[in-house]
Amino acid sequence: MWNIDHLIIDGVVVLAPMAGVTSSGYRQFMKPFGVAVSVTEMVSDMGLIYDNDETNKYVIYPEEHITGVQLFGHTPETIAKAGQLALKLNPNIDFFDINMGCPVNKVVDTGAGSSLIKNPKLCGEIVKALKEATNKPVTAKIRLGWDNNNLTYLEVIDELEKAGVAAIAIHARTRKEMYMGNPHYELLKDLRKQMHVPLIISGNIFTLDDAINAKNITGADAIMVARGAMGNPWLIKQIDHYYRTGERLENKTVLDQIKYCEELADYYIQEKGEATAMRIYRGISTKFFSGFKNAKYYKNRLCMELTDRESLTRILNEMKEEITNQ
Repeated sequence: MWNIDHLIIDGVVVLAPMAGVTSSGYRQFMKPFGVAVSVTEMVSDMGLIYDNDETNKYVIYPEEHITGVQLFGHTPETIAKAGQLALKLNPNIDFFDINMGCPVNKVVDTGAGSSLIKNPKLCGEIVKALKEATNKPVTAKIRLGWDNNNLTYLEVIDELEKAGVAAIAIHARTRKEMYMGNPHYELLKDLRKQMHVPLIISGNIFTLDDAINAKNITGADAIMVARGAMGNPWLIKQIDHYYRTGERLENKTVLDQIKYCEELADYYIQEKGEATAMRIYRGISTKFFSGFKNAKYYKNRLCMELTDRESLTRILNEMKEEITNQ
């Protein structure tokens, strides 16, 4: 057990915010595997302030617990205002998370995301303003720093803690590294012992051993899983089960993966409608079949032929038949 302020968290897996992926349907699909905390796709502060319908949809979702709304922006005033507007749209928001780690240019160029960690004091001011404006717990996701010559994470953590942050997630890379290379967990050795709030560790969690390694080195309270669970929801179950029982669960078969692929598709269809869901699913569905010996052939077909639920069923049934006849 650990806490995000008054929220008691039963489990070690935090489902990371991923643009275009972690919608309400995705979060609902993933939760039964052992997700303890979910975070929405990042939500623009200005999109909420300008009452943009597409932005508003990110914070309007069926009652889910425990789920935080991730906001991005670069001023305390606009983020605080956005938080208030988000609560008017959805009073059931459990907490807010501030994106201080996104490395992509279109976010960084606005002064948001990873740009914020160049200014630790501003990071603290944003958390303080949002907390005071909403009376909700506020967490933050950061990186090690802008580059290897500007590792500001300790200063950022200090400012965030002084501002009353409820928990901090750290992606163990710099902004310059984006998502390339290995995360630098060695820089974060025993970091939790230096902190006064829970630590959530992030970066390249693709296997149970990755999770164990990251948690052991850093002493983190929880593990944030992102790309590693796309197409492999069983990874969440493996991590959750291990930290509850000490037992290692075997990987699932390709037939299991096909079943999960179909189930997630139905969540997306229910949420977004068939046409939109299948357009998004052309990229996501391919993640389920890495390692299958004829995976490339089926991945190409999913990318090219996926237009509706029937086309998905047809392709997956052909895959089942090939596996069964092997």
